[in-house]
Amino acid sequence: MASLLILDDDPDVALAARLALRKLGSVVVRNDPRDLPTALDDIVPDVLLLDMNFAPGASDGAAGLALLREVVCRRDAPAVIVMTAYAEVELAVQALKAGAVDFITKPWANERLVACVQAALARRAPAAQVGELLGDSAAMQSLRAQIAQVGASEASVLILGENGVGKELVARALHAASPRAAGPLLAVDMGSLPEALVESELFGHRRGSFTDARESRPGRFVAAAGGTLFLDEIGNLPLAQQAKLLAALERREVTPLGSDKPVPVDVRVLAATNVAEAELFDARRFRPDLLYRLNTVVLRVPPLRERGAVDIALLLRHYLSQFAKQQRTVELTPDALARLTAYRWPGNVRELRQACERATLLARGPVFTFADFGLPDVATPAPVEQGLDLAKREREAVQAALAQADGNISQAAKLLGLSRAALYRRLDKHGL
Repeated sequence: MASLLILDDDPDVALAARLALRKLGSVVVRNDPRDLPTALDDIVPDVLLLDMNFAPGASDGAAGLALLREVVCRRDAPAVIVMTAYAEVELAVQALKAGAVDFITKPWANERLVACVQAALARRAPAAQVGELLGDSAAMQSLRAQIAQVGASEASVLILGENGVGKELVARALHAASPRAAGPLLAVDMGSLPEALVESELFGHRRGSFTDARESRPGRFVAAAGGTLFLDEIGNLPLAQQAKLLAALERREVTPLGSDKPVPVDVRVLAATNVAEAELFDARRFRPDLLYRLNTVVLRVPPLRERGAVDIALLLRHYLSQFAKQQRTVELTPDALARLTAYRWPGNVRELRQACERATLLARGPVFTFADFGLPDVATPAPVEQGLDLAKREREAVQAALAQADGNISQAAKLLGLSRAALYRRLDKHGL
């Protein structure tokens, strides 16, 4: 279960947020900013929803920015979503530069709030990984060299790879290597956005442009000005919205809903998808002109099973040390190491990380055994099927997650790093 903390001095607003989010996990509310340090220590939340103003009449967000800077410096820092009733682009950009993962304006639509928090939770696992792409395999060395070469450019990059391989880590590395590193990196999970909200999220809207649009709101293109916009799961973008995204990329301007005045934008766009590369060239699914605009450079992130035993062992020791901290030494039995490096890891690095966290919580002895990781009982590698494509591997990953979750859709979606809606689409796609 996710752990959420809401800090807002308006009890009614905080209650509304808690009611909207209660299905996502445990939700705790605090109204006094002085209570925040204690709450962070006691709750250790996955996501903090942080109000930006606490004094009557205040609208500059200074108090919220000060708290944000303190929170992101913590060792166990949660993902922070800032909330404000004042939809000012400059304040949103300042918050993103200070370390917030997203922003939301009040009043909000509940589906928008839920999607925002779900996206933050989905990104939290990769964000909690190290700030670099670990691995000594030839594939990872090649990927890091490509990032260093491409990062300094302004080229659009399409990042391909299965769920859990670390596509967002690649995007962060590209941003860090670019001249835009001092600007914001704003990630948008296109798979978790309801179709009706896509245009408003990307391009913004003006007050009164649709029902519940009580305040004007900047879109992600404007909020990421001077930095990088990362469009994750771009393969889930509906065709009708793809045309509008293409127009924004070509003209380097967006037109908010309810406005007839275009706004110039200055962002570098990175995109990622787990859709099989061949499927992206199917015009019934993805516009070829948009694909060519996004894939100036293509980076392919290898699945964990293709990186070899050395990388798997390195990652095991890294994550076990990270979760065990100073509580125990990190040592595996020879049998555990052999079976873990033989396991195919359908959920890739994300699955390995979760297995390591589980092992540090459940292990009874001083040395980790294979049983501590809660994985299927396999002793030897499954044979690699010739001609196996990404669509088949995606199907296998979905089946493995369902089996591991005993058919629980919510738990399976969490294991795969997907929203429930995205998992249902894949179940329908693969006839499961």
